[in-house]
Parts: sequence; C-alpha cells; structure tokens
Amino acid sequence: MKNAIFFLFLVALAISCKNKGIAYNDPIPEHDSLTISSKFVNEDRTINIWTPPNYNESADSLPVLYMPDGGIKEDFPHIANTVKKLLAEKKIPPFIVVGIENTERGRDLTGFSEAEYDKQFCPVTDGAKDFRAFILEELVPEINKKYRTKNKKGIIGESLAGLFVMETFFTKSEAFNFYIAMDPSLWWNNHFLTKNADSLLAQFPDKHLKIWFAGSGTEDISQFTRRVEKNLENKAPKKLTWKYSDEPNEKHNTIFRATKEKAMIWALNE
Repeated sequence: MKNAIFFLFLVALAISCKNKGIAYNDPIPEHDSLTISSKFVNEDRTINIWTPPNYNESADSLPVLYMPDGGIKEDFPHIANTVKKLLAEKKIPPFIVVGIENTERGRDLTGFSEAEYDKQFCPVTDGAKDFRAFILEELVPEINKKYRTKNKKGIIGESLAGLFVMETFFTKSEAFNFYIAMDPSLWWNNHFLTKNADSLLAQFPDKHLKIWFAGSGTEDISQFTRRVEKNLENKAPKKLTWKYSDEPNEKHNTIFRATKEKAMIWALNE
C-alpha cells in the first residue's frame, strides 16, 4: 500500500512540474487581462486581474494578492471567487487578486537543485530567481500603475507554487507582507530550506511579516512542513506572525481548496 501511495505521489509530482494536472469547472469571474513582455523570463506573460465589485465606484486603494498558477485554466478562478465570497461575508477586507499564467511551471517555480532525484520530474529548473524578479520588478510596478494599490501585498501558492512562496519567504522575506503556502514542495534540493531554516530566519529584516502554511497527509511533504513548524517555534523573529495548519486528512490534490478560506481569513486581515 505504501509503495502504491508513493507511486501515485510521484505521478502527481511529474504532472505538477508541467501543469496543475487537475481540471475543475470553476465559473470564470469577471476580470481584466494584460500581457507583459518580460526581460527577466524572456517571454510574454499573461496576467489576470480581479477587482472587487465596487472597485470602479470607489476611490480606495487596495492591497494585492499575487498568485503563481494564476491562469484561467489554473487556480485564478477559484481563488478570485473565494475572495469575492469572503468579502461579501465581511470576513476579509477588499483585495485585488493578480494571477500569473504558467508557461514553464517547473522552471519558474523551482530554484537550483543539485539532487539527481529532482531532475527526473522537473528537467528544466532554477528559474525561480528570474520569475521572482519578473514579479517584483516588472509585474508589481505595472499593477501599481494601472490600479489603485496600497503598499501591502501577499502571495499564495500550493505544491511547487508553495515551494516558490516558501523560498521567497526564507530568502527574500521583505518582498511581500504576507505569505500563504499549501503543501509546499520542501523536499526540493534535498530539503535545502528546511535544513537551513534556522540560519535563514536569523537573517530576517526587522519588519512585521505574516506566514500561513499547511501540510497534508502526504508524508513526503508533511515531514518537512512540520520541521519548519519546529524551526519557527524555536527561532521565529519577534515581528513574524505565523501559523501552521496540520491537515493529515487532506491529500496533496485536495488541501488547497480545503484550506484556502481559513488561510485567507487569517492572512488577509490585519
């Protein structure tokens, strides 16, 4: 049984490097789209933007939630719909949602890896630094120019996108004000981030930050999310607010939708 479960995990992992691998029939919310020609990733990138229903009738500036896996056939519809629902229920303040559509998912969401194990699943890797530069130096300024934005932004992702969120949190923590990661692929590069979490936390800026992360019952992932939980229990900087959600009854392909509401309620509120 364990071998069968592990095999299914490897299959899902191989798919996840290329695309999300699961099709949902989520209603597509009304939204804007734009194309950015990026010098950092050397290609045109499609961006989807959702604004709250009363955005055009208001003069308020809003914080922004950025998301990899943000294509119309990816996670953008269900995350934008969830933000709209939570806003209507007055559980969160208004936010703009910005989704980045994938091209080479495995390349953009992974950093360097010296592990031969990783290469069989994501043969084109180490693009995270360029993808991060695209987001911070090209996408964020463009969104700030076209929309009324506050100087507050966060990022959300699951699986490899969760890895990208966690790597950004640990290595460029000042990039966002808050972070949300479900089942992040912390096994990447011989679980480099977990092995070095203490030293990375020691280098954090003197800044108020928030992180919410979760681990499913998938042992190949949860063993590392729980290690990060221990790192934070022992070494979290004073100005870091954090929460770990242990979800042993969820699977890798269910945890994003199962936890997104409580994650956003916790992270998007002050």
